[in-house]
Amino acid sequence: MNKILGNGYLWASAAPLALLIAGQAHAQTAPADAAVPATSTAQRAAPDAGIVDPDAQAGEDIIVVGTAGGGTRRQNAAFAVTTLSNDAIERAAPNSTADLLRTVPGVMAESSGGQNGANIFVRGYPSGGDAQFVTFQLGGVPIFPPSTLSFLENSQLIRLDETVQRVEAVRGGTGSLFSNGQPGLTVNVVPRVGGDTFKGFAKFSYTDYDEARGDAWVSGPLGGNTSFMVGGYYAQGNGIRDPRYRAEKGGQVTANIHHDFDDDRGSVEVYARYLNDHGQWLLPIPIVQNGSKISEYTGFDAGTGTLAGPETRVTTNLVGRTLDLAEGRGAKVVNTGLTFDYEVAGGVRLRERLSYLGGDADTVGLVPADAPTAASALATTLGGAGSTVASLTYANGGGAVAGGAATPLMRAGIWEVRKKISSFVSDSALEWTAGSNKLTGGFYYANYTTRDNWSLGNQILLTATPNARVVDMTLNGGRAATLRGFTSGPTFLVNAGYEGNDYALYGVDELQITPKLRVDGGVRWQRHEVTGTVRTPAAAAANLDGNAATLYDNAVAVIGAPTRIDYGDSKWSWTAGVNYDFTRTIGVFGRYSRGNSFPAFDNLREGLTIVAQVDTYEGGLKLSLPWINLYATGFHNTFDGLATTQIINNVPSSQTGGAKATGVELEGTLRPFRGFSLNASGTYLDATYRGFFSNNGLIDNTGNRVQRQPKWGWRVTPAYELPIGTLRPALFATLQYTGDRFSDPENQQLLPHFYQLDAGVSVDVLDHVRLQVTGNNLTNEIGLTEGNPRTIGSQGAGPILARPILGRSFRFSAAVNF
Repeated sequence: MNKILGNGYLWASAAPLALLIAGQAHAQTAPADAAVPATSTAQRAAPDAGIVDPDAQAGEDIIVVGTAGGGTRRQNAAFAVTTLSNDAIERAAPNSTADLLRTVPGVMAESSGGQNGANIFVRGYPSGGDAQFVTFQLGGVPIFPPSTLSFLENSQLIRLDETVQRVEAVRGGTGSLFSNGQPGLTVNVVPRVGGDTFKGFAKFSYTDYDEARGDAWVSGPLGGNTSFMVGGYYAQGNGIRDPRYRAEKGGQVTANIHHDFDDDRGSVEVYARYLNDHGQWLLPIPIVQNGSKISEYTGFDAGTGTLAGPETRVTTNLVGRTLDLAEGRGAKVVNTGLTFDYEVAGGVRLRERLSYLGGDADTVGLVPADAPTAASALATTLGGAGSTVASLTYANGGGAVAGGAATPLMRAGIWEVRKKISSFVSDSALEWTAGSNKLTGGFYYANYTTRDNWSLGNQILLTATPNARVVDMTLNGGRAATLRGFTSGPTFLVNAGYEGNDYALYGVDELQITPKLRVDGGVRWQRHEVTGTVRTPAAAAANLDGNAATLYDNAVAVIGAPTRIDYGDSKWSWTAGVNYDFTRTIGVFGRYSRGNSFPAFDNLREGLTIVAQVDTYEGGLKLSLPWINLYATGFHNTFDGLATTQIINNVPSSQTGGAKATGVELEGTLRPFRGFSLNASGTYLDATYRGFFSNNGLIDNTGNRVQRQPKWGWRVTPAYELPIGTLRPALFATLQYTGDRFSDPENQQLLPHFYQLDAGVSVDVLDHVRLQVTGNNLTNEIGLTEGNPRTIGSQGAGPILARPILGRSFRFSAAVNF
């Protein structure tokens, strides 16, 4: 809850209001020798608090991610970390879990793909997409240890709702030692826990694009030192890119029971979470590009248009598989776990974190293959030189297509990816504290599996219009180019089962040398093993009906013989850091770390066994005064051994090599007078490839800029809040700039810079009711986040395929707490 402190400045939960509104909260400086609370209960705030106790000494907020398990004060953290309170998350109004990461410096998060299918990039690490160097945790345990598999990244497996107390995000730093050893970005979602009084919360929200959502939670005591919390959300709608059917639907339920042992000796918590949510997988749409100028394709709204529609919703492909695009992309998983922290003897603590996840994470989507082009040109593509259009009709009735051979058409694939996944994670640690020294040793084990069934290709001929219609085409000589609109059958198939096992030993020593100087260092040894059986397409495609004149089925992929994967490798990671507080208001830190990223299932399927190695040097400045906070980090990293695959022309194409990056991350808050704050954050990044090859090794991209990551990016958030009697109104806005990028490693597909303006207003009534309106992309900017990742090279000028940010939208909400 907000409070007025004696100095006349308006603070929220002892953190600056603007930090909360912008979604970035950094602690105030505390004395360098202030002790870290001994038990893990100090890591949890009461259910209705912000990220820190409003009555606690400034700087006492405890962060868990990137530590040996017991947590550390923000001022003592010798690594770059951002924390986001529940209130910050609400006011940032993210469109998805990944969208929240736009608030984190050094991170480029593209959420234009909808609730699922995000692309997240970190500090110049090269990646073809998804979130290869991002791990999500729940309560300090990885949700699913592989950060990315093809068609599955971690943010797809968790949703942000009102049961989330805060989110912590650490970049680089100590990440290579703890958890699954992620050297990039580790995001820890900390859930609410109950307290000694019964409390509850309910909220209803509605958007101008007809999405309705309800959130609620209750918590309270169960007797003694035991409490509970249960809550979640349910939502449904068509989505801002409306396919004219219910495309977004689902919810999440989270519950936990927390017990504190007597005499502050520790705590134990068990939790369970059920997620069943899916939404439309948003992909590139027709856009017009001339150099750096972007405009809408005629008749296709860049902010709300989608190819999917009633005619493409349910289709039966050439091999008889019927699919419903309303299944979309999402997850249906159960996640249960336990955290245990206990002082077994004076100065000795035992910590255990367990997690199990199991369920399905499927993708059914309409994937555009090429930009709009005249039917006459597509006739040549489908039938060869000399082919012309004999007839062009709507496949689902309606007669001949107006415009005939001059009509703009395009192809899109009906892709189906089924994944049945499971994981078990155990992270055990023993901590010994003696005087100013703390030594931690731990063992990490993870077992994870996936059962994959893919069918890519299945291209269908469509009008180049929103909610496209399906078209049949016949060529000269009576040759049939389509059947029920399909121009092809499956072109790439996968039938595979994988199992991975990771074993790791880690040790960390932390020493407070003087009241001002603190050093730490640690090592991690990890063994990565993968076994599996994989079937991909046979060398020869099939002609299903044996008739060469039916062009649509002349090259249909058929599944080949199984092959075996049996992989194992071990690597060492290490780090060393130092933190020094010059005064109560100024501190600095420095760190070196080496981390590794082992090949995932899909890499091994394609024979890519390279282990990525990342070396990072970073240093930071922390400044905290009543009227200003500033946090600055400079970093340099070298990256070797990227191995990934990109789907080009419906088949995988490898990308291998390295990169180097130098950058600066800034974030801070200015509070010039009571009730007003100005938060700003920014990132400068100079990241280029070195020895990096794409297109299965045929293209050398050395010297090119790392794809999808801009040199410059920043966001500014002014906010004003002033109590008026029993009302507490607040105005807030965010202007974000994203610089020029390239969608591809060849630097042929330019993504021009753009600005995005978001704003909102909220009113708290009697501390029990909140009314809020937030607006996203108020200027309806056409900001491209992706070109056509399924092609190599330039798309040329004029109509292209690209994925813009979502158009202007508004969300209205009313909440009550008791």
